[in-house]
Amino acid sequence: MISTHILDTSEGRPATDVPVELSRREADGTWTVLGASATNADGRCPDLPPLGDGPDAGPVDVRLVFDIAAYRRARGETPFFPEVQVVFTADPGTHYHVPLLLNPYGYSVYRGS
Repeated sequence: MISTHILDTSEGRPATDVPVELSRREADGTWTVLGASATNADGRCPDLPPLGDGPDAGPVDVRLVFDIAAYRRARGETPFFPEVQVVFTADPGTHYHVPLLLNPYGYSVYRGS
């Protein structure tokens, strides 16, 4: 299971209504979109789909794409980073929480709990 949330560190609060897309890399190197969501009032995406293939499938590469341009433009700002892509390796049977800390000219991500 993959979960995420976004904190806008320049505002000191969650980033709401940010579109987020979850994909997994296939054996041939292409990406398959598993689903999409948007951050809620707490900056979280509680409804991202599972990775599939069960816990015995082995590690897979996963990609989260955050549409930062939509968030910045809704606030009347010009985005410096139009999107943030985070790619990591995950075991399908394990929960991964991957928060995004965002400001207008920088960002960081980490594996949370």
